Amino acid sequence: RSPEDAVVRNAPAAWAASMGRHRMELCHAVLTIPFSGPTLDTWTLPNGVHCVSASMPDAPLTCLDLWCRAGSSSEKAGEEGMAHFLEHMVFKGSAGLAPGAFDTAIEALGGSSNAATGFDDVHFHVLIPPERAEEALELLLELVLKPSLDADGFSTERDVVLEEIAQYADQPNEQVLQRLLSEGCGDHAYGRPILGTPSSLKAMDPEAMRRFHQRRYRGANCCLAIAGPSSDQLPAAVASSALMGLSPQMDPINSAAEVGVCPGRHEISLERLESSRLLMLWPAAPSLEQGAVMGADLATTLLGAGRRSRVVRRLREELQIVENVSMDLSLLEQGSLITLEVICPEENLAVVEREIGNILREAADHPVSERELQRGVQLVSNGLRYALESTGQVSGLCASQQLWGRNQDLLAPLQLLQTWSAIELQTAIFPTLQPEQACVLIAR
Repeated sequence: RSPEDAVVRNAPAAWAASMGRHRMELCHAVLTIPFSGPTLDTWTLPNGVHCVSASMPDAPLTCLDLWCRAGSSSEKAGEEGMAHFLEHMVFKGSAGLAPGAFDTAIEALGGSSNAATGFDDVHFHVLIPPERAEEALELLLELVLKPSLDADGFSTERDVVLEEIAQYADQPNEQVLQRLLSEGCGDHAYGRPILGTPSSLKAMDPEAMRRFHQRRYRGANCCLAIAGPSSDQLPAAVASSALMGLSPQMDPINSAAEVGVCPGRHEISLERLESSRLLMLWPAAPSLEQGAVMGADLATTLLGAGRRSRVVRRLREELQIVENVSMDLSLLEQGSLITLEVICPEENLAVVEREIGNILREAADHPVSERELQRGVQLVSNGLRYALESTGQVSGLCASQQLWGRNQDLLAPLQLLQTWSAIELQTAIFPTLQPEQACVLIAR
């Protein structure tokens, strides 16, 4: 499987690429048409497996999406990179599927498949014509829940992952983002590369991976989401599927404290970095705190989304001293992260840093205008609606919500968004987004 197939959700590369895997991805598109989310049906199997079905009658494909609380934050000491490596190994075959047989069978049914690993969870999904969904479900569960993990395939796939690690290490942009996470998150799992390190990969063996799989892929740790045209047969198929064989005992996530960000200023030089850049990292509320999350998303939109946002307007439109500005909120279960990245000529770094400080202090000192606030609310609202366009996006949102205890309508966050006023943003959010509270990285 290519590196693109193994994109890791919530990792730095994912913030820029897609991470569809998986959560409330707010893309800030501009839509004005009314929209209501799909109807959700949720239930739990006797062994604790979460199930959710989203009715999308006009969708041409059904998405079957199996999620598990088995991301890199669930790795123990010595298992660094195990979650992502296991994602690769799953596609090497199972007790009933030879290597390559799954892909061949899914393609024969007219479908496609993919997977992704993140800090908090991992998921495997299949896009399939609705009439072949039952067959695809059986294949998917056989592959994910009963991986063979044979020694020959293990050695071969480890070399693939080691090459992937080497490719990331050869990309200066990735090095910069990982360095920001490492400096900012310290010893927390979010500060470690999801891919692991060459030394950690080389120390692994099939038996250790089998123990990891047995420990994490258990009843309440798993969620199956189905998005597409309604089917009377699929719920019955789920009730008699391999999911019922999972252990009901739940292995809890590592008891790590909520992630914090270590303030400080750091500098690095990379010969092959095409342009210099300034990066800032701040902590934000965990995904479960939906009200605070919507406030953070609104604040980052006002600061860094679109030409009329404060940072973009000042640095790129007025002063014309930067090449690009991006500000992202990455939603995570043990504490979300906000990143600001500004790409500019090296000689402009000092003035860029000074101007950003002025912008952030202004936001904390004075409330935004009503017009500015409404623009931000509209962008965030439209982004959430736009994220419900495809069965793959919907299944990911449904699964993530159910897996992590956010049992709600997919558009419920919009109600929380409306509670944020200019004064509340000024007093509760913008004071936390100040230079002295950030992990700052200058990359030359």
